[in-house]
Amino acid sequence: MPITIVELVVPSGPSPLAASALLLLRVFLGVCFIRHGWPKLRNLKTWSEGLKTPIWLCFLSAFSMWGAGIALIPGLLTPLAALAIAISMAYAMVLEIRSGFPFIAPDPYQIPEGDYAGPMGVGEPPSWEKAAMYVVMCAVLATCGGGLWSLDNLLIADLLRSMLA
Repeated sequence: MPITIVELVVPSGPSPLAASALLLLRVFLGVCFIRHGWPKLRNLKTWSEGLKTPIWLCFLSAFSMWGAGIALIPGLLTPLAALAIAISMAYAMVLEIRSGFPFIAPDPYQIPEGDYAGPMGVGEPPSWEKAAMYVVMCAVLATCGGGLWSLDNLLIADLLRSMLA
């Protein structure tokens, strides 16, 4: 049986526990991406030059992080917001892989004293692990939706059903 538009935008959640987990994931990702996107929006030129990426593409990425982060917290158009973030994070993964970063960097405490200093001084070595985790988290939200406690479920599901009935 094919998936309907309502099922695509507002998938049904299997249990209150799953709904709680989706709420936690949505709020966590929302806060993270508001915090990731806003400084990039405020410093587009610097970020664009650092990435060697056109400023318009950096704007789209930063705005999608910030705007989608805001949308995720109440669960508004969750699958679309998650997809927007996933695309930005997939691009980050590509940049990090092309830079030769490993998937998982060695833990900083395992690196001998003085052997690692990154662009911002001593810290965690770069890897593409974090970007990949965000892609996976966004894939969960894009496929499961915002859950029982989301604006998608409270407002949009009924609106879509009435429009398509």
